[in-house]
Amino acid sequence: MLTEELASAFVRVALANTEREYPRAIAHRMRTPQDELAPRKVHPAFFGSYDWHSAVHMHWLLVRVLRLYPMLPENGRIAALLDAHLTPAALEVELHYLKANPLFERPYGWAWLLELQAEALRMKSRWSRALEPMAIELASKMGDFVSQSPYPIRAGSHYNTAFACILALDYARVSGDLPLEMAIRKAAKHWYGADRDAPLAYEPSLDDFLSPSLVEAVLMQQLLDPAQFSRWLNGFLPSGIGPLAEPPVVADRSDAKQSHLDGLCLSRAWCFAALGLQDAAEKHLAAALPQVVGGDYVGEHWLASFAVLALSGAALKTP
Repeated sequence: MLTEELASAFVRVALANTEREYPRAIAHRMRTPQDELAPRKVHPAFFGSYDWHSAVHMHWLLVRVLRLYPMLPENGRIAALLDAHLTPAALEVELHYLKANPLFERPYGWAWLLELQAEALRMKSRWSRALEPMAIELASKMGDFVSQSPYPIRAGSHYNTAFACILALDYARVSGDLPLEMAIRKAAKHWYGADRDAPLAYEPSLDDFLSPSLVEAVLMQQLLDPAQFSRWLNGFLPSGIGPLAEPPVVADRSDAKQSHLDGLCLSRAWCFAALGLQDAAEKHLAAALPQVVGGDYVGEHWLASFAVLALSGAALKTP
């Protein structure tokens, strides 16, 4: 579980990263030589961390911990940072950018913004009102995206549709967005309903921080009743988790691609726990948790949020 000691350590990482403007990876489609690229001007809410989506899910970490540990010593700093970043004015600029760049951060960043709002709504925080216009816009875009996509994206990284749908579904249920939930249900049934014999031997690739097979299983678990899910899972993983039981090997944690594999351990642990495979979850946590704080920046700018997800996954569910 997420202990108070670990929560404090992860919060300190998130506070530092959400204020750290550089180094910054910019994903921007330039239209003129005069395009503004300075992170703090273009993204006044989510300028910190290495990239936009990492900034978003580090803010999610702060809201999650604030809800779970209301007496944490760092909570004054958390509230001050969220008050400074999640203002109506800053989020209006972010929303304008998303409307002007309709493919920006689809679907991973969209889903994390929706999950940030889900957490803000779950704790009935003052920041949810400022986040609401962005969340409504991205919920609509997410619904359109899944409804209009004839195939899923089965990658083990940012473009994976199952993981995005898990986070978006949480938002839909917390906010009461029935159209988004129904769009996800319909798409998931079309994409994954007939899947059998997941190709576990092909996982992982060097870029993976998600298991395509496990996140698909977790999504279907959230959409099917227990009997339906049991039948589906028996066809999808007929021999169990096989090679996924062993944590991946990470040879060079200064390599951004290889550092993804520490995140894979954490996201697998989250999935294993959801699927009732506690021994596998604990084995993966033991491999990854020592790498979350104090490592190379290519991992430290984002791993803490996946650690919090892995250690408090049950808190994702709608009360």
